[in-house]
Amino acid sequence: MRKIFFILSLLAMTAMAQNFETAHEAVKNMRVGWNLGNTFDSNSGDTLNMWIEHWTNRMPSDYETAWGQPVANPELMKMLKNAGFNAIRVPVTWYPHMEAKFGFSTYENSIWNPSKDDIGTKIQVVWMKRVREVVDYVISQDMYCILNIHHDTGASNTAWLIADEGVYAKQRTRFEAVWRQIAEEFKDYDHRLIFEGYNEMLDIKRSWCFASFAASGQYDASIARSAYNAINSYAQSFVDAVRSTGGNNVQRNLIVSTYGACDGSGTWNSHLKDPLKNLILPKDVVSNHLIMEVHSYPEVKNLTSAKKDVDERISAWKTYLLTKGAPLIVGEWGTSTEDAYTNYRSNMQQFYRYFIEQTKAAGITAFHWMGLTDGADRSVPKFTQPDLLDAIIKGYYGEGGYTGIENGVSKEETVADIYSINGICLYRKVKRSDIAGMLPKGIYIVDGRKFIVDGR
Repeated sequence: MRKIFFILSLLAMTAMAQNFETAHEAVKNMRVGWNLGNTFDSNSGDTLNMWIEHWTNRMPSDYETAWGQPVANPELMKMLKNAGFNAIRVPVTWYPHMEAKFGFSTYENSIWNPSKDDIGTKIQVVWMKRVREVVDYVISQDMYCILNIHHDTGASNTAWLIADEGVYAKQRTRFEAVWRQIAEEFKDYDHRLIFEGYNEMLDIKRSWCFASFAASGQYDASIARSAYNAINSYAQSFVDAVRSTGGNNVQRNLIVSTYGACDGSGTWNSHLKDPLKNLILPKDVVSNHLIMEVHSYPEVKNLTSAKKDVDERISAWKTYLLTKGAPLIVGEWGTSTEDAYTNYRSNMQQFYRYFIEQTKAAGITAFHWMGLTDGADRSVPKFTQPDLLDAIIKGYYGEGGYTGIENGVSKEETVADIYSINGICLYRKVKRSDIAGMLPKGIYIVDGRKFIVDGR
């Protein structure tokens, strides 16, 4: 009876909520995505050396800058929008910003014992406020924003979300409480805000590639079964918790990932496709508002092999994921080739364009992991790797780039900011009628659109 009442209540709230676009529409409209990485996901990551907690004042900016990135700013989001991006993934690690005191016993000791100093369930107000500010930076540029739970999962010993049925039973209440708080904070936001339930969640052995890969013999059926069951349970809890908060959250598009966000690539082991096969879409009180996610980092040393690899990955996603009835995003992508930036630059440029061309053709939106603008460049802001940016933008929008090229600039008497093709702001609030006469011959970005100044 209680379950029936819960469903009827949500259906009633659905009627009052905004009529959000479907998950398929959202994925299409995201177009090109980027990750604000190493920012709100930063954390100490080792219970034996909680260095951020020990050596800083634990203010939001201390975490935001801990991994080498500057404090995020609105200008960065505007630059990305003007370059052609329409979606930003904001990874957030929550556990350091809850109820643990991190009271170290000596000045030198930075060891944390979670069993005695528990993270609790309540998120700090000051942390939530700062996360909301940056979400607003994204939304204000009319871009989609994906907000998630990030390094609360993963291989670190600080991870409290583990793909295991026993751990799920222990952490379910906390997991759902965290998501209810996030959902309540953002319940009035429109369709441009999307929640992602969890990042790369691993089993009790911290296995990559597929569940239980790190076990003896590189596979353990019991561990694997528990891991896949747990992933699906976390996904269901996530959806139920968000929907229970009502408002726009009843129809908000929600993202669930495969085990480890594994993409099923490779043929060297018969279990590599298991993360794709075993993902079960959660039951939902509304239809067509769930999205799936994988992460993908191919090698690029051999360009022909890299392109073939992309084709095979997409084929597997079509076979094992897209047939489940929900759309797919690649929440993180780049290359796993360590020396690619110096020794295989041409391959990278061609691979980047090909990856975006093929994912777009398959109806999949891809979010590049950091890199394109990095470190101090984010404060300028400017693009650190304009060649890779160009490959991505041309891969999606075609040879003409973002929105194509329009000859000349509008003569209407309004003002606009002018950016270089690499996203560097050249002038602010210039009269449109003056633009063509003040710039040398070249291609510029004005209000997110490309223009040619022909110099005549």
